[in-house]
Amino acid sequence: MATKNLPTRCPSCSNSLAVRQMACSACSTQLEGLFDLPLLAQLSREDQEFIVQFVLTGGSLKDMAKLWAVSYPTVRNRLDDLISKVNLAVNGEKK
Repeated sequence: MATKNLPTRCPSCSNSLAVRQMACSACSTQLEGLFDLPLLAQLSREDQEFIVQFVLTGGSLKDMAKLWAVSYPTVRNRLDDLISKVNLAVNGEKK
C-alpha cells in the first residue's frame, strides 16, 4: 500500500496548514485543537530527504555528492537553499 504525503499547504490559498485533530491508533484517544506542524514537517518531502541523507552521511557534503552522483557545488547550493528556507521559517527573513 502506498503511503500518502502529509499536506503542508492549503490547496486553495497555499497558506500553511495546521493540525486540527490527532488520534491514537492503539486506543482511539483523540485530541482536538489547532497545532502547528513542526518545522521539519513543513518542508517539502525532497528537503526532508536531503536532511536525512545529510545526517546519515555525518554532514559530509562530499559523501552526499558521491551518493547522488552530482558535483559538490550542486549539493552545497542545495544546502544553502535549505538554510534560507529554514531561516525564513524561523526568523521570517532570508539570510
